Amino acid sequence: MEAEYDVRVVKDSQVFSAAHFITYAGNLCERIHGHNYRVEVEVKGPLDENHYVFDFIALRDAAAKIALSLDHHVLLPAESQLIRVTKGETETTAQFENKRWIFPNEDCVLLPMPNTTAELLGRWFGQRLLEELKAKGGVTPHEVRVSVEENFGQWAGCTIRPLLMD
Repeated sequence: MEAEYDVRVVKDSQVFSAAHFITYAGNLCERIHGHNYRVEVEVKGPLDENHYVFDFIALRDAAAKIALSLDHHVLLPAESQLIRVTKGETETTAQFENKRWIFPNEDCVLLPMPNTTAELLGRWFGQRLLEELKAKGGVTPHEVRVSVEENFGQWAGCTIRPLLMD
């Protein structure tokens, strides 16, 4: 009999508050606004010598570290075709058509994505989580699933299968 195993964590330490705005419908841009995001992470794979997929505490801590890196920041899409983001010596400027926002550098996180949607935040979070797990010397999971709650009951997610990426 074949079995599949997974570990999932959703903790208060996996919550972050951040501001963002997205573009949509080709030429529209939302007003800047914020969310109290919550992140759920799930790791699937074989059991290790201890008979678990991954240590709950290590997974929780890795997810908390990533969430903390976004907490109380403005999330900006560094790869947007519509929003031009420029980081200066002390300030970061974001511009969409005739709209322009200026923030202190320390208040911003520039993310390697074209839009700061919950789906793409999930993908970025999952990629960072894989880096954290690899740095801890753990087994590479077969699958990582990250779900991001943007508003209560409103989730988006991304599944990454690292072994298929090699």
